[in-house]
Amino acid sequence: MAEPDAGGAPGPGHLALDVADRNRDTWAIVRCFNEAPVAGDVVAELVRWFPNVVGVDDGSTDGSAAVLEGAGARVVRHAVNLGAGAALQTGIRFALLDPGARYFLCFDADGQHRVRDAAAMVERMRREELDVLIGSRFLGSSSGMPGLRRAVLRAGRLFERLSSGMALSDAHNGLRVFSRRFASQLDLQSCDMTYASELLRAVRSSGLPYGEHPVTIDYTRYSLSKGQRSVNSINIAVDLWVQRLFGRRSA
Repeated sequence: MAEPDAGGAPGPGHLALDVADRNRDTWAIVRCFNEAPVAGDVVAELVRWFPNVVGVDDGSTDGSAAVLEGAGARVVRHAVNLGAGAALQTGIRFALLDPGARYFLCFDADGQHRVRDAAAMVERMRREELDVLIGSRFLGSSSGMPGLRRAVLRAGRLFERLSSGMALSDAHNGLRVFSRRFASQLDLQSCDMTYASELLRAVRSSGLPYGEHPVTIDYTRYSLSKGQRSVNSINIAVDLWVQRLFGRRSA
C-alpha cells in the first residue's frame, strides 16, 4: 500500500513519518481472538500510521499475543475469552492511561478495515467538533459482502434506530474513533457482540456530537469465516429485546 499523506490518503513516502508523528496523540485499539494468521500484517501496517497500538488478546489459544507484540503492538491479555465488548473496554482503559491520548481508534484484527480510512477519520476528528465518528460501508463501499449479510445489516440498522434512537446508515461497523471526552465516560457492561447496541445508546445519552464517515470494508474468505454469522446477528437482536423487556419489568 502507498504511504499516507497529510490528509490520510496515499501520497509520497517521505510524508509517512509526518503522519505517524502527528498521530502520536492517538491510540489504535485492536481486539484479537485467535487471529494469528492475519493480525501481524494488520498491526504492522497500522503502526506505520499510528505508533501507539494496543492489542487486546481476548483469551486466544493460537499464539495471537506473540504475533501482536512482534508486529509492534503493546499487548494486554485476557486469561479467558470474555468477548468483543470486554476487549474493547480493556483497550480503552489501557489507552486512557496515556495522558497525552486525545483520540481512540477502534480497528479490527481480521483485515477487513483499511488503515487509510482510519487515518482519514482521525483527521476529520481534528477538523470538526465531533466526539464520536463511526465508519459506514453503506456510505462508502464493501468488497465481497454476501447478499444475506447486506440484508441483515440493513435490518440491524432499523433495529438500532428503534432501540437507540440513532439514525445511522451502518450501526454495526467496528471502525470507530472516539474523543478522550467520550472514551473517558464509556463503561461497557455487555461483554459479547451486544456491546455495539450498548455503545450506540451511550453515544446518544452522552449528548456529544457524532457523525458517520464513508469507509471500505474488504470481505475476504478469511474474514467471513471468522466474522459473525448472519444468524448470530439475529440471535443478538433477540437477546437485546429480551434484556430490554426484563429491564422494563424490573424497573
